[in-house]
Amino acid sequence: MVPRYSRAAMTAIWSPEARFGIWFEIEAHATEALADLGVVPRSAADALWAWWATKPEIDVAAIDAIEAVTKHDVIAFLTWVADNVGEEARYMHQGMTSSDVLDTCLSVQLVRASDLLLADIDALLAVLKRRALEHKYTPTIGRSHGIHAEPTTFGLKLAEAYAEFSRNRDRLEAARADIATCAISGAVGTFANIDPRVEAHVAAKLGLSVEPVSTQVIPRDRHAMFFATLGVIAGSIERLATEVRHLQRTEVLEAEEYFSPGQKGSSAMPHKRNPVLTENLTGLARMVRGYVTPALENVALWHERDISHSSVERYIGPDATITLDFALGRLTGVMDKLLVYPARMQKNLDRMGGLVHSQRVLLALTQAGVSREDAYRLVQRNAMQVWESDGQLSLLELLKADADVTAALSVEEIEDKFDLAYHFSQVDTIFERVFA
Repeated sequence: MVPRYSRAAMTAIWSPEARFGIWFEIEAHATEALADLGVVPRSAADALWAWWATKPEIDVAAIDAIEAVTKHDVIAFLTWVADNVGEEARYMHQGMTSSDVLDTCLSVQLVRASDLLLADIDALLAVLKRRALEHKYTPTIGRSHGIHAEPTTFGLKLAEAYAEFSRNRDRLEAARADIATCAISGAVGTFANIDPRVEAHVAAKLGLSVEPVSTQVIPRDRHAMFFATLGVIAGSIERLATEVRHLQRTEVLEAEEYFSPGQKGSSAMPHKRNPVLTENLTGLARMVRGYVTPALENVALWHERDISHSSVERYIGPDATITLDFALGRLTGVMDKLLVYPARMQKNLDRMGGLVHSQRVLLALTQAGVSREDAYRLVQRNAMQVWESDGQLSLLELLKADADVTAALSVEEIEDKFDLAYHFSQVDTIFERVFA
């Protein structure tokens, strides 16, 4: 976790105090269920909750000091609680194993992290929708392979991003549900020393479902899918950030990041306005995706349990969620304040002498009886003249002067194929699909 790329609410989920607080709740709820079943005295559960009601400060340093001796984090925590609660604490952890606490806690943390990430995506979606509607009919050039293709609108670009992040929201909802499981099944997961009703009670109290079969750990395919989902969301962040970076290039300059008063772009060149935020997002997205492979490799544990996954998750749990939370917030800010230049978009659209209308002429020629091969040849030979003139020549004028073309199409029919509005006739249909 890097403070520069962290936000307080998400960071708090992964603090030692939060982790130990969840551990206590798991142990206390389990003790409560054991008391309901008559396995431990009711006074044991009452003593735990009575102490917790005093809102005790969790002494992380004291727990760490005990762990330095025991070399076991859960035992260190249980020892510290017993030192504070007293004799009744001996009934904690009856029939449980460490993974019951650790894995269930991780599930709670990932669920809470998911809720923040879902709120982040909602905020981003709201901004994308507003900006898409704002630029629904703002003409711009669509590019394939980075080369001018055909006209589109800037609103459609943003609608596409909205649809993509809507899918990501659905994916994260599914991943949240998949990871929200509780395991209180004891050593190797057989419930030999603890009743399954204890697990059900703890799960209900923590808002989780029970893990159908947990060996000694919750199966790591769940975690792999969760972090893979975060990786996909990061990929979408980078895709939108890369679009902004390209649009901000000097020779394009159709949109750019907001440049605040007093901001400096370069230590050497006072004129610079660099896409630093979206470049940063590109890097952060790489980091989040980098956590996916370790999560996938965690799936293959030995037999009922090993701890090769543990060190990995101590890194990727906090880092992936904290980084993605920050990135989503930053992207929302970028898109909210994005400077859009419709006049420059139109200038770039007109930059290559009408080449963007070549397909309409091609189709018109075929509909007029010219073979597709001949039609392609006729349009291309004129288009290449425009290309080689760097847009100084006009495709419309060249086509009107081409006897082979005018033999099939009238001048009026050719001119009709250069109507920009034609390309936007289905924008409403697309917006209805996306935003309905």
